[in-house]
Amino acid sequence: MSVATFTKERHIKYFLRCLKTFLPHLYTPNDSNRMLLAFFTVAGLDLLNVLESKTTPEERQGYIDWIYHCQVPTGGFRGFTGTDFGRDRRTPENAAWDPANVPSTFFALLMLVILGDDLSRVKREECLRWLPMLQRDDGSFGEVLGPNDQIEGGGDLRFCCCGAGTRYILRGRNDDGVKDIEDIDVDKLVGFIEACQTYDGGVGEGPFCESHSGHTYCAIGALTFLGRISPDKPTAALLSPETPEFNLLLRWLVARQTAELGEVASDDEEEATEESSPPKAVEGLSPSEAIDQLPTISPPTAESLHWAGFNGRANKFADTCYSFWNGATLVMMNKLPLVDAPRNRRYLLEKTQHIVGGFGKAVGEPPDLLHSYFGLVSLAFQGEDGLDGVDPALCLSNRAAKHLHSLPWWKERG
Repeated sequence: MSVATFTKERHIKYFLRCLKTFLPHLYTPNDSNRMLLAFFTVAGLDLLNVLESKTTPEERQGYIDWIYHCQVPTGGFRGFTGTDFGRDRRTPENAAWDPANVPSTFFALLMLVILGDDLSRVKREECLRWLPMLQRDDGSFGEVLGPNDQIEGGGDLRFCCCGAGTRYILRGRNDDGVKDIEDIDVDKLVGFIEACQTYDGGVGEGPFCESHSGHTYCAIGALTFLGRISPDKPTAALLSPETPEFNLLLRWLVARQTAELGEVASDDEEEATEESSPPKAVEGLSPSEAIDQLPTISPPTAESLHWAGFNGRANKFADTCYSFWNGATLVMMNKLPLVDAPRNRRYLLEKTQHIVGGFGKAVGEPPDLLHSYFGLVSLAFQGEDGLDGVDPALCLSNRAAKHLHSLPWWKERG
């Protein structure tokens, strides 16, 4: 079998097209999430180690200025500039219609770090005062503050991770300048995250929900952020290797690697499948008769086992982004060597890497920004040539993370 090839130059061209031309019309519904799309684009070029060589200092300063234009006066960042009333028209009464939101704030800060900004224009104190206002009584986080400062938006682990990440970036290990600002309730947040672990070891979006790799990553990412600021204080059983919770989660994550790829069948294959399929079950059959009518599932062949990506839930097909969600979680748990890296690499490079650059969601699908960036990060975890190393919790290059930790509130005392 031929050696899988990482087409770096095509990926560079893909991300440059996304940065410097209009995105396809299918992105239109995501206009309010422009901050996230911008993050994937800028972070992708940084991970490919070409951000500075393929953009000018003036362009990078323009990106920085645009991000700051999305900053809300009372703290936090908008997802795009479409709700900006302007300084003279914004009032306490209409502020709820021009809100900062938790994910956009996190990704705005990450992008500023990638672009080498010193965060001096970030309303740091305002943001750290705003953040606890979004934490609910159960420890979870909402997305925005509505009228009368009501917490609105989902309460799942995505917002918990972005909230903990924002705190991590702005509060830092030294607490310089913000000691007197009320912090979030860390114990309640940890308690909420622990309550989201399910019977099978994975983590759902909330208590009693189905395990999901994306939410599992958010849970471990949030705990990692909390633990990095206070490394001498254990944050949760999920990050303690000697606990049953840790080992149950580990087994669930490793079991997500699958040879079931959901490949697109040809017309001839579909016709053959239809002809060979057993008749549909009929009401009134006995259990044994019904079992006889179930379709036969063929075991994987030796050839199919060359490709083994990851799924996000039990009995699902592989998907590019889950190579990241599961892989990054295992990196944070220091257990990535337990998975079959060569077969995951073949899946990404031979099944979802696109001929024009970027990665699609699954076999035969066109590239998009989310899957393209997460495909790169997954390969970076495995040491792919041509990619920088990645901080798994921050989801950006180690170079950018090093810049963050050079800021005044992150520098080690003495």
